Amino acid sequence: MIKLKRYYFFFILLLALLFIAFMNQALAIKTVQLTGKSILDMLFLLPPIFILVGLLDQWVKKETLIRYMGEKSGIYGVFFTLLLATIAAGPLYIAFPIAVLLLKKGASVRYIVFFLGAWSTVKLPVLVYEFTSFGLKFTLIHICFGLVFYYFTGILFEKFYSQLKLIKVDTTMKV
Repeated sequence: MIKLKRYYFFFILLLALLFIAFMNQALAIKTVQLTGKSILDMLFLLPPIFILVGLLDQWVKKETLIRYMGEKSGIYGVFFTLLLATIAAGPLYIAFPIAVLLLKKGASVRYIVFFLGAWSTVKLPVLVYEFTSFGLKFTLIHICFGLVFYYFTGILFEKFYSQLKLIKVDTTMKV
């Protein structure tokens, strides 16, 4: 029973799909096809990303990453993170294994949050699409506000994360 609680959300979605199938079979079939296609896309994209993350884990030294994305990296951390996110390709869920590796190697939480936000905002394909569809003014406004927002959100996350670490250390010392 405890293991089933883990899949609570899945069962709710399954019930919703059954309800949709009862109301509109064509829509339910289309929903199942779209879900299957998304799962296949993930299954084809994630293994190469995990291999790449494993290789990066071996190739990139912890000291090097801390120098470029650590707490004291300053403006270099912003530019390095921005460069890393700009040359990225693929959907956002690919960025999470990379973010976990960066965090494990000693990157600052600020730059991890900034990296995830920048991944969705300043990737080259997104920039080209925005520029051709909405123009230069919109693209610049979107990028500037987005990056500032993600950076300050990263700072907030970093403060929250450091407070959580202090609370965790404090509770382990009392035991």
